[in-house]
Amino acid sequence: MLEDKSPKKTELSSLGEFGLIEHLTRNFSLEQSTSVKGVGDDAAILQFGDRQSVISTDLLIEGIHFDLSYVPLKHLGYKAVVVNLSDIYAMNAMATQITVSVAVSNRFPLEALEELYEGIASACAIYNVDLVGGDTSSSTKGMLISVTAIGEVEKGNAVYRKGAKANDLLVVTGDLGAAYLGLQVLEREKEVYKVNPKNQPDLSMYSYLLERQLKPEARKDIIELLQKLEVRPTSMIDISDGLSSEILHLCKQSEVGCNLFEEKIPLDPTVIAGCEEFNLDSSLVALSGGEDYELLFTIGQDDYEKIKGNPNFTVIGHMTEAKEGAHLITRANTKLKLEAQGWNALN
Repeated sequence: MLEDKSPKKTELSSLGEFGLIEHLTRNFSLEQSTSVKGVGDDAAILQFGDRQSVISTDLLIEGIHFDLSYVPLKHLGYKAVVVNLSDIYAMNAMATQITVSVAVSNRFPLEALEELYEGIASACAIYNVDLVGGDTSSSTKGMLISVTAIGEVEKGNAVYRKGAKANDLLVVTGDLGAAYLGLQVLEREKEVYKVNPKNQPDLSMYSYLLERQLKPEARKDIIELLQKLEVRPTSMIDISDGLSSEILHLCKQSEVGCNLFEEKIPLDPTVIAGCEEFNLDSSLVALSGGEDYELLFTIGQDDYEKIKGNPNFTVIGHMTEAKEGAHLITRANTKLKLEAQGWNALN
């Protein structure tokens, strides 16, 4: 037979980030007795004695994940750590150490890296984690940052994306959409600067939106609060790619459906005002914006009284049988299929 000189090529964007990971790792199995949880959740879990180690890693690339024309290096260092710690907390674990690897082009002087590491050190101090290693290298394309976060959890206390059951309540922390709007403000001001470099904008009215984008916080406090309230979620994930995307991850892993109520989605007043200014739908921003780094989890109905009235939590829906699918119940009481429209790193 003649060799096919034009083999089929599949665009990575057709799979998406999580589809690509699932495709590339589908033939890998866990062979080590210490490997408890592998690919497919917010973090991996390894068993050592009576304690379990939780490990997550993330890669940030200039021009893809951050724009140094408006992101201060100190903020970037802080955020690079926080987004990884968020994955540890999403497993109901506590973060303990990080490693940081950085590759930079020759346009970055020593002082720039010092500023980056000031942000890293600040995050380590606030979240009580140790920097225990890493690597440095040169780059031909700007800056790349890889952070690995390590944590620990008592055996049996880890919470996965899998575990939600029909009739469980769907709960989210904080409010949603502000980080995305903060990005819109920064992108708009970048374009204004290109036209008039002397322009000095007053961004004070956007302080909350900008802080949520440039200096997000991981919800370590929620893990501590849940322990105090004696509430163990049945499933959990952090919101990095948008509410709808994360809900669908829980549904897929747990093999359940979901009814999400639009009127229950928590929005800060500045988000509502920002959406009006940018002519955006606030619900769509919350569903698809991403980078909120709040925690999304499910609980059994018996635990509702323990969180009822707590300002940190909002019940936004409930899980259903898988055959019912995942839906958004609009304010007009219309039932719409829930779709993931969040950010895709491979587009």
